Amino acid sequence: MSTHGYVSGRLNLPFVGICTFGKYPYVENWDAIDADVAIIGAPFDFGTQWRPGARFGPRAIREASTLFSFGHGGAYDHEDDVTYLPSDAVRIVDIGDADIVHTDTLKSHRNIELAVRAALAAGALPVVLGGDHSINIPCIEAVDDQGPIHLVQVDAHLDFVDERHGVTRGHGNPMRRAAEKTYVSGLTQIGIRNVSSTAREGYEDARRMGSDIISVRRFREIGVASVLDRIPKGKRYYLTVDIDGFDPSIAPGTGTPSHGGFLYYEVLELIDGLAKRGEIVGVDLVEVAPDYDPTGTTAILAAQLLMNTIGRVLHCRQTSG
Repeated sequence: MSTHGYVSGRLNLPFVGICTFGKYPYVENWDAIDADVAIIGAPFDFGTQWRPGARFGPRAIREASTLFSFGHGGAYDHEDDVTYLPSDAVRIVDIGDADIVHTDTLKSHRNIELAVRAALAAGALPVVLGGDHSINIPCIEAVDDQGPIHLVQVDAHLDFVDERHGVTRGHGNPMRRAAEKTYVSGLTQIGIRNVSSTAREGYEDARRMGSDIISVRRFREIGVASVLDRIPKGKRYYLTVDIDGFDPSIAPGTGTPSHGGFLYYEVLELIDGLAKRGEIVGVDLVEVAPDYDPTGTTAILAAQLLMNTIGRVLHCRQTSG
């Protein structure tokens, strides 16, 4: 019995303790990050055009992620015969949230950018929990020294609006802002479907500025291998996932749900192939708004996808290097 009254070798079940992502260590000092992956919260939702609430996404995803923290020394996948995230070989930390200043988009975005830069400076893969999709803008601004990068987006919406009533940094603008960057070599936008947030001229601009747009129907028609073949091979990728890229039957907790979306394994197989195809240098997952999903399923989906994404990225790095 220890001096704190606990038996040594605590069971530490998922519902016990403080909710960092995956119950990985919390690092408050951003000058002392020593890890392969740094989890960053970006609880910002001032860019939404309809239902708010994604500011609570990082907390919900962190809590849901504890479901996958049973402490088995890693996550064994019997189909792949691989133990992902082996506890003795990967270092993952949660560095908390970027400071959000209410009503101040520019300052809040700058703070998100600083958090991502801190992770990159430490040699850690930044994995950002949104927040609405506008948080991708500072994330892409933070990887200006990582280029050239190819941006891969999973989303229901194109998010290629240039400006609307003076708004250039809302959640309908991020892919347009990314395409303007000289170090973004191209975009692959996957899952875009039917009624979108971008008008026809936005689609025309996207294609003119180097974007390949693939709908869910087209994805299913040609298959994941053919979709991956359309993404330039051997490049450095930034991956951005909007949870509304999934069908609202499994992800209702989002501000702008759109029927006809992806199921879990479709996106996981895409990300698995992307990790094998090149180097993923940054990830964000956005638009989880937990108050619209009392079951918590949306946050669990987000956490499960991120855990598996991180596992595959690190496994590919270890086996290739």
